This record gives sequence, C-alpha cells and structure tokens, in this order.
Amino acid sequence: MRRVSSDMSFTDMQFYLERRQDHLNQIENRIGSQSRLKSLRDDPIAASHAARYDSFLSRLNRFEQNTKYAMEHYDNTYDYLNSTNEIIQRIRELAVAGGNGIFSPDELKVMGVEVNELLKELVSISNAIGPDTKQAFAGDKVFTEPFRIVEGTVDGGLETMITRVEYRGSGATRNIEVGDNMFVALDIGGDTAFWAEKMQIYSTLDGTDYRVQEAGAFYIDGVEIHVGVGDTLPSIVAKINESGAPVKAFIDPNTRGLSLEGTNAHLIRAEDKTGGASVLRDLGIIRGNMENNAPNWSSSAMVSGGSIFDMVIRLRDGMMRGDHEFIGSQGIAGMDLAVNNITFRMADVGSRKERTEFAWQRINKQIPDISAMLHRETGLDMQQAAMDLNMARFAHQAALQTSARILPSTLLDFLR
Repeated sequence: MRRVSSDMSFTDMQFYLERRQDHLNQIENRIGSQSRLKSLRDDPIAASHAARYDSFLSRLNRFEQNTKYAMEHYDNTYDYLNSTNEIIQRIRELAVAGGNGIFSPDELKVMGVEVNELLKELVSISNAIGPDTKQAFAGDKVFTEPFRIVEGTVDGGLETMITRVEYRGSGATRNIEVGDNMFVALDIGGDTAFWAEKMQIYSTLDGTDYRVQEAGAFYIDGVEIHVGVGDTLPSIVAKINESGAPVKAFIDPNTRGLSLEGTNAHLIRAEDKTGGASVLRDLGIIRGNMENNAPNWSSSAMVSGGSIFDMVIRLRDGMMRGDHEFIGSQGIAGMDLAVNNITFRMADVGSRKERTEFAWQRINKQIPDISAMLHRETGLDMQQAAMDLNMARFAHQAALQTSARILPSTLLDFLR
C-alpha cells in the first residue's frame, strides 16, 4: 500500500518546474552561443561531423597564414635578386666598354674602382636581413651572416680591396606547408643564388681497386647516399647519379678517380656521415668534414667553378692590370654566366610564388565552403529559436501560476 503524503505534491511540482527551467536555460544558452550543439548528446552524429569540419577549418586557416608569409618572403627575395641583376648588368656594361680597347690603362683603373664599389654592394645584398630579422640567403643558418669578405692588396689598386668572398651559410632546406602533405621550398641559399659556374671536383687518387670496408653514408648537397661493404667506385658513381642530388658523377679517364660536376651553377657541398665509412675522404674528394661550413676539398683534388663574386673580382683585377683582352673575353664571359644564373634563380622564385598564390586561392575557396558545412551541423535557426524561447517562457509562467493555485494552504495562509 502506497502512502500519499503532503510532501509529494510539493516534490513533484518542484521537479517539473526545474525541468521547465532547465529547458528554458538550454534555449537561452543556444541563442547566446548561436549554436544548437552544447554537448555531444544534443546530436552525436552532427557533433562528430562538426568536430572534423572544425579541425579541417583550423588547418585551412593555418595554411592561409603560411601562404601569406611565403608570398611575402618570395617578394623580398625576388627584390634582392632583381637588385643583384641590375648591378651585374651595370658591371657587364663596364666590361663591354673596357674590352673594346679604346680606353687607356688609367681609364680602365677608374672602371675597376667602380666595379669594386659595385662588388661591395653585391656583398651587402647577399648578407641582407629580411623583415623577419633573418638572413635572406643563409639557408637554414638564418642568424648567421652567409658571406665573409677577405681583403688584401690588388695589383694596380691604391687601397685594400676585396680579394675573396667565402660562403658560410648552409643549404636551403626549409619548407613551408601550404596544404595537407603539400610543401613548397621557402628559401634560396646564397650557394645557389650567387653562383656563376658549374662546379667540378676531380680526384687525383686512383680508385680502381677501392672497396668500401665499412657500411656508412655520405652527403652530396644535403642528399644522403648509403654505401655497403664491398661497394666499388662504379657502384658509388651509380648511387650518386641515382640519388637525385644536383650533381653528375663519373670516373675520370685520366686519373681514374671520382669526379663530380654540378648540373647547375651552385656550390657543391660534400661530407662523410660520421660513424661509418669515410668514402669521400678515402677517394680524395674532401679532407674532412666541414667546419663552420668552410670549403673542405682535399688539397690533392682539382676544383673549379666560381661564384658571382669570383667573376666580378677577376674582371676588376683585369681592369686594374689594364688587360683589354682578358676583359673582352673571360671578363664578359664570366658576367654572362652570372646573369644567366641570377635570371634563372629569379624565375625559380617567381615560380614558387605563383604556385603559392594558386594554393592561397584554393584555400580561400575552401574556407567558406567548410564554414558553411560547419554551420549546417551546428548553426541555430534564430527564428525558430525565438519562437521556442517564447513558448518555453509562456509554459514556465503558466506552470508557476498553476502550481500556485493547486498547492494546498499552509499555516502562513491562516496567519494573514
């Protein structure tokens, strides 16, 4: 037998009033947040879809920021390269004028002084710091000045001049993500941007009987190449050519040693991987691993292929000597190589920016679409929500009035 007490009516009325109050609060919270999903139980399927859309939208926003940064970075790099090209063109004009043979040695020295000042400006551009406070052409070593000047005396010069410019940066391997698993190369190193000739390294050591004694690896322009025990010189040459590094390897028919030649104008970087076979050192290509990114070629190896600075220095020295023949032949030829490389690098940077612009356009088309899909799952119909709010308020008010009428009288009612 169930006992019916006077407290039951109060308890039941309180329970249902709290439920209506909670329903009213939920509607108000949805209107305040403009979302119909406040918890997973509101709509589990829609919530799971919304979580994926929201995650994808966050990645798109990150990619958009990356593409904007990359395009600004490419613009700055292109401006530096364009300024370099203008200076080289001016130097070439001086070389053409000086190679005609109509100027006296003293007049050629005056040209040489101008070329020397333009050379200083080239070095300043190569060591330029971008708006992000990082070195523009230092590769991955963005806080290291990439080019170091060596000064000395020059025949015919009246003051100390630049005699050599050494690269102290590293390879450019920074990439930036512009889409899921989609990357573009961000930097261009000074070892490519400011080079003129294709480098050639010829070992004078006979490698006919060479065999790898210990498994290991070595690096060519940052590309890791593995070797195994028993590998011979022909197999090493084949692995280099198949590695994708921008060099061509072959066996020199005269010295029978390993030879490397760049497929484009850049500084070839070679290094043995520590903890294994010292292949490049054994074959007479390098004397040891690089220290502070300094050239580490073996003293017995024959190395050729200079930078833009080397071309300008040789031209300036020819002007200081008054050598019309050198200026009109090798001097102009060197500047032509410099122009060709800097033009190619400008086109490379322009191509990267164009691809990044297409990625930016694609992302900006996807963001509204994904936002619409997210709103479809979580968005709130404000008109319907306003109607629901008014109905909930009316029902709650009616419940309060009804409860006030049907609740039994209390002692307080008799004390009035």
